[in-house]
Formats: sequence, structure tokens, C-alpha cells
Amino acid sequence: MRFLVDECTGPMVAHWLQRQGHEVFSVYEESRGMDDRAILSKSHSENWILITNDKDFGERVNREKQLPHGVVLLRLHDERSTSKIGSLQRLLVSHADQLADAFVVVTESQIRFGRT
Repeated sequence: MRFLVDECTGPMVAHWLQRQGHEVFSVYEESRGMDDRAILSKSHSENWILITNDKDFGERVNREKQLPHGVVLLRLHDERSTSKIGSLQRLLVSHADQLADAFVVVTESQIRFGRT
């Protein structure tokens, strides 16, 4: 799968995804400071699934009707990389085939799907 990992989500998440065999664009490592519009545009035009913990993306997608290839929004109480990775691992094991064109909110206890 192709994932665009937002800067705030961090490089450890990006490295973990790469080790799992996914293609990854890490904003933190490759384009630090990239603004939200540019991230959504890149996600859409290059078919990346965006992984972020920035709730502004949900608002932007709904308000501006910008349609990325998919969004995984991590809404975790524990923002450490190990928690993010554990939540993504749970998501990928159970729902990897459902991420394209979906808006997914992942918490410690739930995975909720919507459509972009």
C-alpha cells in the first residue's frame, strides 16, 4: 500500500510502515513544513492514503470537499509512536482492504469508517 505519513505523525511510524513492505512518503523526512492543502493535493493526485493525527484534515476534507485517496485519522490519548504503530497494526490486520477512498478514525478502542 502507499501511505503519506503526516509530519505530526512522525518518522517512527513511517519507518515501521516501510519495514512492513509499504511504500511511504514521510512529510517529516521529505518535505518538512508542507501545508495541509499541499498534503491533500499530493495524496489525491498520487494515490497516497494519508495517515495523520491532525483533526484539521477531517474538517478540511468535509468543508472543502478535497478528496484524498484515503485518510486514517489517529485520535489517540497516548500519542507516543508505539501507540500509533500498535493502532495502525490493528487497523491493517483487520481492514487493510477497506482503506482506499475511506475516511477512517482510529482510537484505542474503535475503528470507524466513512467515505471521503
